[in-house]
Amino acid sequence: MPTTTPPPPTADPPPPTADPPPPLADLPPDVLLGHVEAVLHELVAGIVPVVAPDRPPCSPGRPPVLPAFLVWGTLLVGVLRGVGSQRDLWRQITLGGLFDAPAVAISAQGLAHRFTRAGVGPLQQLFAEVNRLLDARLEPWLERWAADDLAPFASDIVVIDETTLDQVARSLPALRGVPAGDERLLPGKLAGVFDLRRQSWRVLAWIEHVHQNEKVVARDLIRDLAPASLIIADLGYFAFEWFDDLTTLGHWWLSRMRAGTSSVVLHTFYATETYRDQLVLLGAYRADRAGHAVRLVEVKVGQTWHRYLTNQTDPVLFPAADVVRLYARRWDIELAIKLIKEHLGLGLLWSAKPVIVQQQVWAVLIIAQILQAMRLEIAGRAGVDPFEVSMELLVRWAPRLAAAGRDPITVFVEDGPRLGFIRPSRRTALVLPSVTPEQYAPAPPGLIRERTPRYAKRKCGPRSATLATP
Repeated sequence: MPTTTPPPPTADPPPPTADPPPPLADLPPDVLLGHVEAVLHELVAGIVPVVAPDRPPCSPGRPPVLPAFLVWGTLLVGVLRGVGSQRDLWRQITLGGLFDAPAVAISAQGLAHRFTRAGVGPLQQLFAEVNRLLDARLEPWLERWAADDLAPFASDIVVIDETTLDQVARSLPALRGVPAGDERLLPGKLAGVFDLRRQSWRVLAWIEHVHQNEKVVARDLIRDLAPASLIIADLGYFAFEWFDDLTTLGHWWLSRMRAGTSSVVLHTFYATETYRDQLVLLGAYRADRAGHAVRLVEVKVGQTWHRYLTNQTDPVLFPAADVVRLYARRWDIELAIKLIKEHLGLGLLWSAKPVIVQQQVWAVLIIAQILQAMRLEIAGRAGVDPFEVSMELLVRWAPRLAAAGRDPITVFVEDGPRLGFIRPSRRTALVLPSVTPEQYAPAPPGLIRERTPRYAKRKCGPRSATLATP
């Protein structure tokens, strides 16, 4: 299908009267996710003039040698191609060939200064715009999977978690005298909200202090979520006040039960030797207790009891089997972190400067969003579960197929099973209890489900984070 391609960038910024690149909304659908580098070309050409415009020629000072289009395009394609250093980006620019652009005479130091001056704002805006476009692109496939949703009562289903970035190499000049294992080698950590239905990052926070407690920025992370969102979190976020706050805000939540946590049983919906479903108040003692009643779902697998908590107290709307399956989906965020740290090379940081580290992080996240969207579209077209599409092989083969002039999505859909790109998911399938609505004992009318809370206060460390919301 013919497409409208913006004119190739030049070393000089375009005059103010130049025609703007075509808006992405006007591009044919098969262009948006057809080839990974072509996607980046269209995205950067259409968005960068808006989010990071070059200085007009009439402004004071020397015009920029390197257009913003080429700065951010080189960074994104460099991440996609797995470049090992910022200096490799400079080599790519000086050799030319990226997006058919000519070589640009700029020093490695000049490029480093350009990145430092630009900051992370343009990439954060680019990330938000990419998310908006991909959401619109994936809407047909999201509607198809809605019928199999494990929590139809929730407006959104998200997971929140944190990951510490790998240590910066001591080969960098600023760190050569730092001993191995020193905390100064840790550049920071990321806290994020991951959308399970869209398989994409919704909110991200950069945290400078790697030992800061997860709960410090938790409320900021979920600040802009739609009402009645279901929030899944691990035991790092376990706190009575956090649970009560989410309930007061009108959100649903799901967590594991921390060992040793006391509770008061208000009502038993169902109980067997391998499954118990009860309404409880967390905290049996006055010193530390929650205010709202919650459900405690206990399932015995082998000789081990697995305990889950949720404020969705209707076992018919949220059966125990769905509780267990949905909490297992918390692993989705771990796979998303593995994608950005291992498959896309975020484990190898290019610089010790915080701004450069964050630019690399945002570039990796933009590529990750596009790849996650590609996998969802492949799964939708092939009629398979998204986790049957190998993300590792998609990362390795999509650029190769695009370089050979073949559409990666088409190849994965048509030849995926034969080539092993699409294969059975290796996720563990648990045998879970099946209970009909009639078997649950309804809670008695007038049951008091609230009480005056009292929270044990604990210090969680310094509050320092930079949030970005698509």
